[in-house]
Amino acid sequence: MMRLAAIDIGSNAARLLIKEVRPVTEQEVDFVKLSLVRVPLRLGFDVFSYGAISEERMQHLIDTIHAYQLFMKIYQVQDYIACATSAMREASNGKQVIERVNQQTGIQLQIIDGQQEASLIFETHIAEHLNPTKSYLYVDVGGGSTEISLFSKRKLVFNVSFNIGTIRLLHNQINDQQWEELKEFLKKKVKPQNVVVIGSGGNINKIFSMSKVKNGKPLFIDMLKTYYRKLSRMSVAERMHRYQLREDRADVIVPALQIYLNIMRWSGAQQILVPQIGLADGLIYHLYQQIMQTNAQPATAKF
Repeated sequence: MMRLAAIDIGSNAARLLIKEVRPVTEQEVDFVKLSLVRVPLRLGFDVFSYGAISEERMQHLIDTIHAYQLFMKIYQVQDYIACATSAMREASNGKQVIERVNQQTGIQLQIIDGQQEASLIFETHIAEHLNPTKSYLYVDVGGGSTEISLFSKRKLVFNVSFNIGTIRLLHNQINDQQWEELKEFLKKKVKPQNVVVIGSGGNINKIFSMSKVKNGKPLFIDMLKTYYRKLSRMSVAERMHRYQLREDRADVIVPALQIYLNIMRWSGAQQILVPQIGLADGLIYHLYQQIMQTNAQPATAKF
């Protein structure tokens, strides 16, 4: 057994996921979640409005990484991977931020592009265990971008990333042309028969928990439409009170529903499965595969 960690620095929040990896047989491995910590850094608020990460948010990021190091030490994590996505990709000072983090914490963040992000989310391989007669569209909605992968007939058809995210929508930074490009891509690339969406990200996870639908059962598009109409009529404060949401979830949950609904309409999907996975899960799968390819146990990391 080994304990692995993933740090995901997104546009809305930073996450630390720690899992214990337990080989069952040569082909089967259990990945058991030990801890998930989320800090609402909201880097996208700076980047998508001003083009750079402010000194204040940069320091907040460094403090968060220091805290994550303590968590990894407490959990005796043996190896980790750390990545930053859309906001860091676009920040004019993104490389300087990465250098500051490395100098002050020793943690080396990798900035990954949209294609890599989509591939890493797909590495959870959820669809491989589902109905082989259906096609599955992985959709991960973040603050700065949306990653989409199509899995059909047990094969990956495409991985793609669009700069359409909840924080961008919140700040009215998505234009009609961007929506049209996403619409035309889906209508061209996805055949509507037997398509099921696999949704990942904090917003769809929250909608799923609010729905009280049993684990493993899908949400139907009409239910998402109902939540969209209901939540759209509420203020952020009302959403926080009615559903006990954090502010950083209450403001982006409606834009997230808009993105999921548009993708479901344009791909012809009527159902969305919510296995409650995300980029951090994909990162841990990826790290484990790297370790196995070298045929070596990771040495205990020093934090």
